[in-house]
Amino acid sequence: MSHSDVTDATFLQRYRTVQRLSYDCAESVAATLDEGVTEREVAARLHEWLTDRGVREWFHTPFAWFGDRTAFRGFATPVHFFPTRRRLGEGMPYILDVAPVLDRAVGDIGYARVLGENAIHDELMTDLAAHRDLIPRLITEGATLREVYLEVDELIRRQGYDNRHRVYPGRVIAHQVGDIESRIPRFIAFGFGSRAVRTLVGDLMVERAHNRSPLWASGKISDHRPEPGLWAVEPHIGFRDVGVKFEEALLVRPDGSAVWLDDETPHVRRWRRQGLACGSGEAPGTPETTTTSEAAA
Repeated sequence: MSHSDVTDATFLQRYRTVQRLSYDCAESVAATLDEGVTEREVAARLHEWLTDRGVREWFHTPFAWFGDRTAFRGFATPVHFFPTRRRLGEGMPYILDVAPVLDRAVGDIGYARVLGENAIHDELMTDLAAHRDLIPRLITEGATLREVYLEVDELIRRQGYDNRHRVYPGRVIAHQVGDIESRIPRFIAFGFGSRAVRTLVGDLMVERAHNRSPLWASGKISDHRPEPGLWAVEPHIGFRDVGVKFEEALLVRPDGSAVWLDDETPHVRRWRRQGLACGSGEAPGTPETTTTSEAAA
C-alpha cells in the first residue's frame, strides 16, 4: 500500500503543503473571474497556475463547474464532470476542484464560491459547516465509514437539501490518499494521472482482499472503521440549481481518532468569522504560513 505514516511529521507536512498550494491556486484564479468566462478557460487557468509553480503530475486535472452544474444536475456519465463552454454570469455559483501531485503527495481540494451575490449559495455554505464538524467527531466516537456516510445523509435531509456526492462515481463522499509510488510512464487518461490511478487501483486490490475499500460510500464494503491515514473528504450538498462543497484531507490516527489536516483553509476562515462550529482547532502540528506556492517554487 502507498506510504501513509501518519506519525511522521514530514509526511503530514508534505500533504499540508500541497493542500495549501491547491487552495492558493483556487483563490488566486477565483480573483480573476468575471462574467463570460467559460469552465474550460477557468480549468486552463488553474492548470497553468499550478504548472507555473512546479506541478508536473496530477491525481486529476482541474475541474470547474458553473451554475446548476455545481449541483451536478443532469450528470448522467463521467463525461459530464469535464469542463464545458458554460459561461459564468452574475450571481452564478461555481466550484473549482484541483488535485495536483507534489513530492508524491496529493492535494485534492474543492472550492465553492459565487460571482457577486446569491442568497441560496450563502445559506448552503453556512449549513455546510456542520458537516465539517460532524465527520471527525463520529469517526473519533467509533463509527464506521458507512455509518458516517448515513449520518451525513441524515443531516443533509434535516437541512432540507439533497446529497450531491452520490453523483460521483461509486457514490463516494471520500477516498483514501497516500503517496504516488508508481513508476509507470506519466500521462493523463480521461482526466486522471496514470500513476495516481495505478496507485489507487493497487490500494483497491489490497483493501478488497481484506474486505475493505479505500473508497468511502454507503455500501457494506464501507461498513468498517477507517484505516489510519489521510482521506480526501468532500461532502457535497445541493438545493435546486445550487451546489456547494469543500474537499480537504482528514487525518485518521492509529488510535482511531480523526482530525482535519489543516484549519487554514478558505471555508474554515469564513466559518470562523461567522462563529460557526466546523471541527477546527485540533489540526496536527503548527502550520507554517510559508507552506504554499513559495514552498513549491
